[in-house]
Amino acid sequence: MSMSSTNTDCLNRRSAQNHNIKYLILIPAYNAAVYLAELVSRVKKSISGADILIINDGSTDRTSELLPTLDVISLSNQVNQGKGYSLNRGFRYAIENNYDYCITIDADLQHLPEELPLFPAESGRLDICLGTREISLKSMPPARWLTNNLTSLIISILSGCRIRDSQSGYRMMATDLLENLKIKSMKYDFESELLLQAGA
Repeated sequence: MSMSSTNTDCLNRRSAQNHNIKYLILIPAYNAAVYLAELVSRVKKSISGADILIINDGSTDRTSELLPTLDVISLSNQVNQGKGYSLNRGFRYAIENNYDYCITIDADLQHLPEELPLFPAESGRLDICLGTREISLKSMPPARWLTNNLTSLIISILSGCRIRDSQSGYRMMATDLLENLKIKSMKYDFESELLLQAGA
């Protein structure tokens, strides 16, 4: 489930930037209190100079109590709205606060925070970079395997770039690209629709 240095897919359509790049680590969280303290600690150890934003998506566990103790930025949805809604809210925060890039990571530790530095950071020229998981019938149910592969194929054709895991939640995105997208999905299909719009 983790990203590796040979397992990233990137869309690159921008000219070089010369200023210091400002990053926001965005974590959508629903009933993930059991993971959050460890996740935040590992993120902070893995990448410096980035702010962390947790979107609490109407959690009914201890997430609300835990967030003030983590020294992160946090926003809360009063009721559960879905992952896409939380991501979109985080993207708006990134845009409004002038971040250059937003890096999303799932709250359940399925992605390794230690691999955050593998996202390319030196050029500031990328639109989107995905951390890809192992896509096999051994690692996911058949229906999910088929859906992911079909969606990845379509997005690869539209973008002109090989996309192996269109549903990965581990990705780095330029906020000026996000600002121009109009995504309707508010659930888990949000991530695939984002790539379809970005690649079109």
